[in-house]
Amino acid sequence: MDAERIRDNLERVKARIAGAACRSGRPAESVRLVAVTKRNPPEWIRPLVACGARDLGENYPQELWAKAESLADLGGAVRWHLIGHLQSNKVKKTLPMVAMIHAVDSLKLLRILDDAAGSMDGAPPVCLQVNTSGEPSKHGWDPEGILADAEAIAACRSIPVAGLMTMAALGTTAETARGSFVALRELRDRLRRRTGLPLDELSMGMSNDFETAIEEGATLVRVGSALFEGAEP
Repeated sequence: MDAERIRDNLERVKARIAGAACRSGRPAESVRLVAVTKRNPPEWIRPLVACGARDLGENYPQELWAKAESLADLGGAVRWHLIGHLQSNKVKKTLPMVAMIHAVDSLKLLRILDDAAGSMDGAPPVCLQVNTSGEPSKHGWDPEGILADAEAIAACRSIPVAGLMTMAALGTTAETARGSFVALRELRDRLRRRTGLPLDELSMGMSNDFETAIEEGATLVRVGSALFEGAEP
């Protein structure tokens, strides 16, 4: 593992984030990088954290649990994000371990999280996943469905609903992905009016399209391969 390459990759990604934020008329600090560490061993993650990455994203609860245990000595230097699908039977163990859950993909799951959060002191915020690309393989509300659930979403008071999340369609380029990001931002504005929730967070954009996502309002970008590219010996 090439720690220097990881450092260089992180600095390049940060510079690209800053540039995209500037183009959207925002400071770089308005966009948070979630470093996606899935399938990368803890010994690869330590140098990333040492270089300044703090928000780490995992797709699978079990992998998040294992890595949180392996890297427990890093303490408050790491904030874990679950960015993939969360099964209801893994809610109670996962919720106290994370800084944010990005992919709450149904009203049923949101209500389960709301019930679990009721017994917590300071539950982590969540983003609601919307399938803006219309792909059958993707989880999440369809755009009209989440608007229809606005009243029920607003009734969940124990779990903080911070915003919305999406993924562009498979095979899209940075530019052809733009429509999905525009759709999420516009949907957020409509849902904000219906629920009265601030919904400040837009979790969208990955390694191949995060600059476009930032230009369209992303506040959280989930970047993995661009950080580890070329680091394998």
